[in-house]
Amino acid sequence: MSDEERIDDYLKHQFLVAMPSLEDENFTQTVSLLCEHNDNGAIGLVINRPTDLKLSEMMEQMGLDHEALDDDDIVFWGGPVQPERGFVVHRQPGGWESSLEVSDGLFITTSRDILRAIGKGEGPHDYLVMLGYAGWGAGQLESEILHNSWLNTPVDEQILFKLPARDRWQAATRLLGVDVTQLAGDAGHA
Repeated sequence: MSDEERIDDYLKHQFLVAMPSLEDENFTQTVSLLCEHNDNGAIGLVINRPTDLKLSEMMEQMGLDHEALDDDDIVFWGGPVQPERGFVVHRQPGGWESSLEVSDGLFITTSRDILRAIGKGEGPHDYLVMLGYAGWGAGQLESEILHNSWLNTPVDEQILFKLPARDRWQAATRLLGVDVTQLAGDAGHA
């Protein structure tokens, strides 16, 4: 097994947790679900940046029924790349047209059929809907990790689906065993 294959395997089923030193306004205090990582780069979805857009409003614009939705269901900002592109992170396979299994029992679907089912109350129970994604070129994510911009930790589905968005970053940092309030902005530098 090559070093690249080991890194790819190491970063599978991981959260990327932004360090306090990460000053990019797009990613300050974010938690991203790493969806794909290979020789060409990486793709992630930010899971803790709710937008002002309600899921029912988005589905109305798409011409989809949404009677089963609560007014509390919102759309998340998944990242700055292709903000018009939608993603649904969910449990349960469901046989949707365009799904990728990220790990055992955790899927990402990009087809409208899952939104149609969610709107009718026939879709997965646990889900997040987001627009856009975060992307890294070949070697970019590894470099950012080496420069203390990100730490990674295994995905915790309680954080992903049960915690309010405002609590996800701090909860993900606790998975790392650190108190983020004690970390200096220049962690790792003398």
